[in-house]
Amino acid sequence: MAAVLYRLGRFSFRRRGRVLAAWLILLALLGGAAAAFSGPTTDNFTMPGTESQRALDSLRRQFPQAGGTTGTIVVAAPEGGKLDPAALAPIVREAAAVPGVLAAMDPFQVGAVSPDGRHALVQVQFDSPLDKITDAQRAAYEQAGATAPGLRVEHGGEIMKAEVEIGSTEAFGVLIAAVVLVVTFGSLVAAGMTLLNALIGVGAGMAGLFSLSGVVELSNVAPVLALMLGLAVGIDYSLFITSRYRQYLAEGVEAEEAAGRATGTAGSAVVFAGATVIIALAGLAVVGIPFLSVMGLAAAATVALAVLVALTLLPAILGFAGARVLPRRQRAGADTGTGDDREAMGFRWGRLVTRLRVPVLVVAVVVLGALALPARDMRLSLPDAGTAAEGSTAREAYDLISEGFGPGFNGRLIAVVTGDDAQATANAAKQAAGAIQTTPGVLAVTPPQANAQGTTALLTVIPKTGPADAATEQTVHAIRERMNDIQGARVALSGVTAIGIDISAKLADAMPVYLLLVVGLSILLLLLVFRSILVPLKAALGFLLTIGATFGITVAIFQQGHLADLLGVGRPGPLVSFLPILLIGILFGLAMDYEVFLVSRMREDFVHGDTAQRATVNGLGHNARVVTAAALIMTSVFGGFVFMHDPIIKSMGFALAVGVLIDAFVVRMTLVPAVMSLLGRAAWWLPRPLARVLPNLDIEGESLNRRTDEPVPAVIGAG
Repeated sequence: MAAVLYRLGRFSFRRRGRVLAAWLILLALLGGAAAAFSGPTTDNFTMPGTESQRALDSLRRQFPQAGGTTGTIVVAAPEGGKLDPAALAPIVREAAAVPGVLAAMDPFQVGAVSPDGRHALVQVQFDSPLDKITDAQRAAYEQAGATAPGLRVEHGGEIMKAEVEIGSTEAFGVLIAAVVLVVTFGSLVAAGMTLLNALIGVGAGMAGLFSLSGVVELSNVAPVLALMLGLAVGIDYSLFITSRYRQYLAEGVEAEEAAGRATGTAGSAVVFAGATVIIALAGLAVVGIPFLSVMGLAAAATVALAVLVALTLLPAILGFAGARVLPRRQRAGADTGTGDDREAMGFRWGRLVTRLRVPVLVVAVVVLGALALPARDMRLSLPDAGTAAEGSTAREAYDLISEGFGPGFNGRLIAVVTGDDAQATANAAKQAAGAIQTTPGVLAVTPPQANAQGTTALLTVIPKTGPADAATEQTVHAIRERMNDIQGARVALSGVTAIGIDISAKLADAMPVYLLLVVGLSILLLLLVFRSILVPLKAALGFLLTIGATFGITVAIFQQGHLADLLGVGRPGPLVSFLPILLIGILFGLAMDYEVFLVSRMREDFVHGDTAQRATVNGLGHNARVVTAAALIMTSVFGGFVFMHDPIIKSMGFALAVGVLIDAFVVRMTLVPAVMSLLGRAAWWLPRPLARVLPNLDIEGESLNRRTDEPVPAVIGAG
């Protein structure tokens, strides 16, 4: 592996002009394809095989006029006043005139007026699903009733689910990453080059992703996740290779040879670190939920591109930069960069941790275990308008509905009754309405509405509690149990709470298979990389501490509300249903990143003759600074997404940022050297039969060391 990447690095360095031109041409082609073929993203969550999905599919096939997007216009009279039909009529007419609206219901005709007469709901039915609604339609909807004199009018409903915007907030993370790179390298050239390399890679990845969005249904979270990971790993992978290149230059190695050796050694670690992330993300496809599969594959493709960019484009850019990647004092010969290495903080920390390894292990495990305790109370659901940013139109409408009608009106459920003929359907719908009305937790159920053929009927169910309330989940389960007794037709229950229950159940069923696949493949990969039984097992066990503490902190803030105001969490509530499996996949891949970068250097020194104890200290000492910088960069990139208003992105960015901090600083740079010190030479034990079977991937670059006695080819324009 190291020899192949060594030749690739030297080739890219030597042919830097052509390599850079090829990447720029590819970036332009992908950008053009994105501009020509991109389509809209969607927040539709399709879950084949679930009851809620069957209900939605039945509506689309048999009752299309009820299968489109809905809107709810909330109207309120001044305090102490009452609404009258004459005041609401113009609002209903304006809503009905919005392009694509099938009907706007007069509240006084359908009984959608609060008991005190102060609040009313104008239900609006569109003919198209949410992903087909245009900005013009949404704008026209928001204008309906906006100028009604003396009334408060708020616009809510499905149509107000806005697309996630990618913009200024994540730029803060990139800015912090740039500062960390400048401090780490002490060179604007090295920092700018590393950042530019990562931005080209993520730009190509995002352009390629959007170019496919016209033919692939892309969830609106997928591009954000791809951007988040593409930036983070792109910067980190470039950082590791550039740091090794600078080390070789400081040791007096000629520039082209330094680029080749950096690509062969650090580049090998990048390949296998990237492979673990790709496995973890692509493995989401086994869950069987289309939008989650697309998210995972999109992010995996972006990470794969980041690896390819780091192995080819980076050596080319290094060729243009030459020795300017070193601080000025090193280029002037005042500092060779080798005299103070063993006094660096990483070496001192390594010696301290290995000397106090037992107390360090006990304290770290106890602290992480304590942080994980809130995760026992984790609740999962899909986000609703109640978690939207305060002051937003959707949140104002949600709060006004709760004020006038009760929280259950924000989480209406739909029961879809489907029979073979009109009579059977009507009888079953009547039975269902009676059974639902007497179910504990149900406030009201509307009379059945049948399609033209009479074979499908729709009942709207109003629970007493809000969509994210645990009591509403119990109500859904109770309704479904009662529907099992309905004869002559099929009844399926859907709605935001029902969908959340179904997706959580499906993810729970898929989790063992996912973990077996991802963890199994990653451990096998680490077994090949480190030629050790205990190192991969230690890496996986350390991840359990990381994920437990990360879940605990996330639950404490986003669900229980501790420090929620500090992070701009509008209203604490359950975590989004797919966050756990997504977080496990991403964090596992990233955790293995740092495991590979740190422990590969330990193995490199061990293979080259150091004792196991000295190799542990030296491996941490050489890489502590760069791993610290990488973790801070990744945390800042993820942390930039915490400032977004979307609750899914906010919680995802926070959890990833916290997870990286815990894994990099507590697990990988504290627990790992402590455990490696305890294990000693046993850490590198591999049974002889297995050693003969496993290929030697040589990521530590042993084959490259044999080249040091060979004459080095003349440099071609070191820059």
